[in-house]
Amino acid sequence: MITPAFKIVIPARYASTRLPAKPLLDLGGKPMVVRVAERARLAGAEEIWVATDHADVRAAVEAHEFAAVMTRTDHATGTDRLAEVVEQRGWSNDTIIVNVQGDEPLIDPEIIVQTARQLAVSGADIATVAHPIADPADFFNPNVVKVVCRADGDAAYFSRAPIPYARDHFAREGGGASLPENFPACRHVGLYAYRASFLKAYSGLTVAPTEQFESLEQLRALWHGYRISVALVDHAPAAGVDTPEDAERMRKLFDRV
Repeated sequence: MITPAFKIVIPARYASTRLPAKPLLDLGGKPMVVRVAERARLAGAEEIWVATDHADVRAAVEAHEFAAVMTRTDHATGTDRLAEVVEQRGWSNDTIIVNVQGDEPLIDPEIIVQTARQLAVSGADIATVAHPIADPADFFNPNVVKVVCRADGDAAYFSRAPIPYARDHFAREGGGASLPENFPACRHVGLYAYRASFLKAYSGLTVAPTEQFESLEQLRALWHGYRISVALVDHAPAAGVDTPEDAERMRKLFDRV
């Protein structure tokens, strides 16, 4: 299958409540954001840019021969930071940009390619990733975001709630001890590919009521009628770094490499 031309932007905000200076976390002698960029490079993108708000992150990235761009410090979301990069670089409306999180040093390059390809093939405004949920604990966990798709593969809705809800099965089984066979429950993976045209419009979109209550930014796009196509993968990608415990686990992993 032909892979479309695409660019990668890695948002790397310096401040973090749980992990200060998170992009610069040392993993086997290299900053975490550099480890992410190295994995991203294997996906074959035309360009890779680290979008940061701190000079130290930029210096670390450039010292390892990756490109960095300075962005504002007051962005509410990573999507806003991507939109600024699109504006700064002057990318055309049909440019495909994959947003690779700066705290995922084990990201699979193939899933980056698959997300870019999903956007190109579907003709949607945004593409993202999901995988089947097999564990009832994940299904009922509000920290695990679920997505329900339409017949064409586009997202119908994202929620922290257990959707779709197997009413008869759960009534019969006395709660969430098990999931029914062939249950179309999918966990959303926060990897996105965008068309530049959407990112240019994003700052002008009002916040959706559903977004406010669910605390899910992607609901803003659905609320305003944008299409989000979902690529289904067999299993969950490698976990990123969100907590001090994650950081310690990742340090130990890279120390062994």
